[in-house]
Amino acid sequence: MRAVEIIEKKRDRIALSKDEIEFFIRGYTNGVIPDYQASAWAMAVLLNGMSTEETTYLTLAMADSGEKLDLTDVVDIVVDKHSSGGVGDKTSIVVVPLVRACGLAVGKMSGRGLGFSGGTLDKLESIPGFRTDLTKDEFLQQLGSLGMVLTGQSVDLAPADGKLYALRDVTGTVPAMPLIASSIMSKKIAAGAQAILLDVKVGNGSFMKTLEEARQLAELMVSIGEMTGRNVAAVLSDMNQPLGQAVGNALEMKEAIQTLQGDGPDDFWTHCLEISSHMLVLGKRADTIEKAKARIQQALSSGEGLEYLRRLIAAQGGDVSYIDQPEKLPQAPIISTIIAPRSGFVHEVHARMIGEIAVLLGAGRSKKDDVIDLSVGVSVLVKVGDYVEVGQPLFLVHAHDEVSQAQATEQLIAAIKINDTPKAPLPLFYGLVALEQH
Repeated sequence: MRAVEIIEKKRDRIALSKDEIEFFIRGYTNGVIPDYQASAWAMAVLLNGMSTEETTYLTLAMADSGEKLDLTDVVDIVVDKHSSGGVGDKTSIVVVPLVRACGLAVGKMSGRGLGFSGGTLDKLESIPGFRTDLTKDEFLQQLGSLGMVLTGQSVDLAPADGKLYALRDVTGTVPAMPLIASSIMSKKIAAGAQAILLDVKVGNGSFMKTLEEARQLAELMVSIGEMTGRNVAAVLSDMNQPLGQAVGNALEMKEAIQTLQGDGPDDFWTHCLEISSHMLVLGKRADTIEKAKARIQQALSSGEGLEYLRRLIAAQGGDVSYIDQPEKLPQAPIISTIIAPRSGFVHEVHARMIGEIAVLLGAGRSKKDDVIDLSVGVSVLVKVGDYVEVGQPLFLVHAHDEVSQAQATEQLIAAIKINDTPKAPLPLFYGLVALEQH
């Protein structure tokens, strides 16, 4: 078997076998197949696609390229969730303790923010002492004793994906649907969870700009789950405007705590309720979404969700007093208000632009090794469809200095559109992609 023959088959739209895909991924990971051949293969995949079966073989080959966790000796069933990224998406910090409070174990490895899309680990690190670098043994031990973990990827999961992703980034092949699906699913399968809930974002603040693209990706990932013996479902959710109000690390951590106290923004709580309820159904702790929602609501109102967040923070070395006194979280030295220049209906609150403004303020990274400012960001006080009066607050800018504050102010004014005609609110969700039994 030779790499060039595999490239030619994909060039000529011929399906690759399991052995051929394993050979190619193994060879590329080990350095036997060079970058230029992997680039040609990735471009052929982008142009000619892959069947669901081929994509599943690719996912498994990538999952098998490194360490794989077996969680069955630790707990009977573990659920994981993955968000395709967005602006103001602090969902994991709320849903992990809520789902655990309902008797289902959650083992989650999260990422850091890059570009306009925020990262869960950065938000959690607003709490002094919180560790995001648990070892494999610490991950398994905490999952067994506490029933939940929320950490960074410290084990060598799917190294083929890391190598291939770096190549895709510089060869124009990032948008290839089979490569996106296998990238996400290979890491999730290697991490060992039997049930996986995918939150696939749609809109200008996400990777998938159209509902058609998002649904195609969701269907592919759910099919991969079925073929690999995982129970997978995907929620299609809106990311044309930020989720909740807070955009920025400490601001989002505070909003997550407030939500578990029963005082979060309506859209964000509705999103968390939907995500956590589907996780309960996937993990066989509820047989209908309605029963799952009732159980999650109970976990919120009883304070169980907040108590499990305390336990999670304490288990990973964080200062729990920040959960009880969120006002201790880092605060920016300059906080200014942007007011509506006119009365009218809000037609747009552009998610991507606001995410990029948060990066400009210092809340995100342009490069992986950038140092971020945990205190800065934007509070978004209105939603699409709202009626606003002239002079009404639209945003709060949380800045470190007057220069970035002025730049952010100028750009935020361009990120919102106010017109005379009424505008319907944006939907929070566009549907669910799941197997029949879910």
